[in-house]
Amino acid sequence: MKFGAALSTNTEARSAAVEATLEAADGLGERHPSLAVVFASAHFASQAEAVVDAVHEAAAPQSLAGCVAEAVVGTGKEIESRPAVSVWLASFESQVRTFHCQFAKTNGGAAFSGWPLDPAGAYLLIVDPFSFPVDLLLNVMNDRAPGSPFIVGGVASGGTGPGETRLFMDRKVMDSGAVGVALTGNLEVVALVSQGCRPIGPVLAVTRSEGNVIFELGGKPSVQRIQELYELLPEHDRELMTQGLLVGRVIDEYKTDFERGDFLVRSVVGADPDSGAIAVGDAVAVGETIQFHVRDAASADEDLRTTLKVARDKVGDRNVGGGLLFTCNGRGSRMFSTSDHDAALIASELGDPPIAGFFCAGELGPVGSKNFLHGFTASMAFFSEGPGHGEGQ
Repeated sequence: MKFGAALSTNTEARSAAVEATLEAADGLGERHPSLAVVFASAHFASQAEAVVDAVHEAAAPQSLAGCVAEAVVGTGKEIESRPAVSVWLASFESQVRTFHCQFAKTNGGAAFSGWPLDPAGAYLLIVDPFSFPVDLLLNVMNDRAPGSPFIVGGVASGGTGPGETRLFMDRKVMDSGAVGVALTGNLEVVALVSQGCRPIGPVLAVTRSEGNVIFELGGKPSVQRIQELYELLPEHDRELMTQGLLVGRVIDEYKTDFERGDFLVRSVVGADPDSGAIAVGDAVAVGETIQFHVRDAASADEDLRTTLKVARDKVGDRNVGGGLLFTCNGRGSRMFSTSDHDAALIASELGDPPIAGFFCAGELGPVGSKNFLHGFTASMAFFSEGPGHGEGQ
């Protein structure tokens, strides 16, 4: 098993793709790439075909997936607001299957076509935000096949309207649907999501709710619970609450002690002082457990460090061979005062493995045994030799 990754900031699309591919191929030695994952900045959207062709000519990968994105990531580097191509190459014995999935409305509701029928150990998925409701796909899969293999990836950020997205699959460039990679075989894939926030206040039970509206928490109006929490917090946390309060709901209710990775975090999107209800960005059922959260650069840094420690523990005495990073386009220089934050931290904490990725308009990754669409997160997949299955948080 070998991995290689490289970035090029050459301002000519084809040259950038060739440079990055040849440098990434050095990491494979004499081995042939089973998979290429390629991300090009939006500057090269009109030359997407040239980028894909150049990667094939330079390395002849068996399979290829990727997209055009707002910004791209390489080993220890995040390139924002500049032309760049990031190429990640992998050579392993695992079976690699690329696929193109599409969505269509039907008389019965909705249908997804193109998803692989044969089971896989893990999936990589990159989606067009304008034609593919990935949250609906994940909800269907979570309901129909709980405990199914994890899905990690992101929503392409390179287009501003329908038809502008550029997705890569093998030698094709597409402007709709989703492209994916199904991985099967003797490959350990650790998938983790750093949600970039920290809990505040006590754990609370939802005692009255309807859809995404929570009327009562622990028998009291939700707004009252927030007011009580606000009074108990230090000034810094009060300020963070006013900037954007979050709700984390527990995914595995069978656990007795909850940590950061146990919560699916969603925004509080509204409040009604008269009824005492709050609205959140997801449906919440009576009996579920929640905890309020806040987010800032410091908590995002701390949470990513904690998540990377989990990755090291899961890999154990094996080295992380390579990884893919799907980070929110609201992170990077928009969140952190230092450049390259997420990519540099992965490099320093995990021994500088070959990394590629992009800035997403939504990130895909597991919490507990289910897959979700996230925001403001860093979703990651790390690869090492192992027993041939995927492992999430």
